[in-house]
Amino acid sequence: MAKSEAGEAAACAAELRRELRRLVRVISDDAGAAAETYEEAAVALAALRDLKFGSSNGRRGSSFSKERRKEESVQIPVHFLCPISSEIMRDPVVLASGQTYDRPFIQEWLNSGNRTCPQTQHVLSNTTLTPNHLVRSMISEWCIEHNITLPSLDNQEECLVTKNERSAFSQLLEKISSSSSIVEQKQGVRELRLLTKRNRSFRAIIGDKPDSISELLSVLSVPGLHGDLEVQEDMVTTILNLSIHDSNKKIVGDNPKAIPLLIEALKSGTMEARSNSAAALFTLSSHDTNKLKIGEMGAMKHLVDLLELGSPNAKKDAASAIFNLCMAHENRARAVQEGVVNVALKAIVDQSLVDESLAILALLSSDQEAVEEISEGDGLPCVLHIIRESSCGRNKENAVVILFSICMYDRTKLKEVGDDEKMNGKISWLAQNGTSRAQRKASGILEKLRRTMHNKHYSC
Repeated sequence: MAKSEAGEAAACAAELRRELRRLVRVISDDAGAAAETYEEAAVALAALRDLKFGSSNGRRGSSFSKERRKEESVQIPVHFLCPISSEIMRDPVVLASGQTYDRPFIQEWLNSGNRTCPQTQHVLSNTTLTPNHLVRSMISEWCIEHNITLPSLDNQEECLVTKNERSAFSQLLEKISSSSSIVEQKQGVRELRLLTKRNRSFRAIIGDKPDSISELLSVLSVPGLHGDLEVQEDMVTTILNLSIHDSNKKIVGDNPKAIPLLIEALKSGTMEARSNSAAALFTLSSHDTNKLKIGEMGAMKHLVDLLELGSPNAKKDAASAIFNLCMAHENRARAVQEGVVNVALKAIVDQSLVDESLAILALLSSDQEAVEEISEGDGLPCVLHIIRESSCGRNKENAVVILFSICMYDRTKLKEVGDDEKMNGKISWLAQNGTSRAQRKASGILEKLRRTMHNKHYSC
């Protein structure tokens, strides 16, 4: 199989070299060569470069790029191209004006509140989209004839990337990674930050150009930009924006430079960079393999520091990231070791981050070391106060989860819990009226109290 793929790559490279030589001759011999000739030469050169240096970021991106190169190397019939995206239509539909468009793009146009035909500018009598089976059949036959496989329509965001957007992204990437002007590179990084925030298509483009992340991050090692906090902040925020797109999470997480950049920003960046870095780690950690990588690379210490000393927004981002990371058991011990229990308890006492801190402590309450720290600190008075006074059902639930673990791990606290229950009866109330989880934990505490009292009475 490997030999077959190597042979295919060699044959493809030879074909690209021949095509590139032909195009260079045309450009050299004809001073009035069409702009399309230059574009074709650029495409062939880029494809040859990709074949030579390859991509280590996954088969999906590589195969997608290969299909795109096929499309670009042949003349596509104009009536197969969507007027909005300038790409081959995957799902051609007819609008009331009689014009044919690719469904995702015209649907996006209509969803944005437009009620005119993009081509004719005439007001539409209705917004019904009728499948154009004839054009679809013609496109299918043409693709088979030219050995082109169109990407599936499963990922709607990827389908909504236009040819112009791909071109704009490539130009911007070139500006960032290859410009000789530091000022232009900084401008390019800022532009990409804004575009990936506003335009979901720019977030999706990474999917078929996964190696572009390394190109982007390489700018941080450029003399004059290395150590520039403004550039670091823009790059961290761009990574955050890209990580919002689901299919990018693994691509970003697999890049050897991305997570280390976020951790470095957590340590030494501006407060906004630290906050956005925590937010990016939270988003990336929704992918299970990323949870372990982020924990192993040492992010937890800096997230706990941010939870304690950050701005209000940064604290929320840090809390969200810590919670998500602790969904993996391996990261719970790391969080406890880095002091998250005391930081979370202090936040509850200070009334600065009650909801998030209770959620973290409830998640960690399955860890005996964490429960011991909660019990030895101000944990018991805190959770009893929440159970008595809080009007938030979710906070009561998390508090009783923590209390249950304290009662299971530390029998010396049972008397204090029992005295509070005799005076206020809130655990009994939760056993009857709480959420299903709160009812289970409250009932478990009451049963533990009953058994303890019975044993004491029997021993007397």
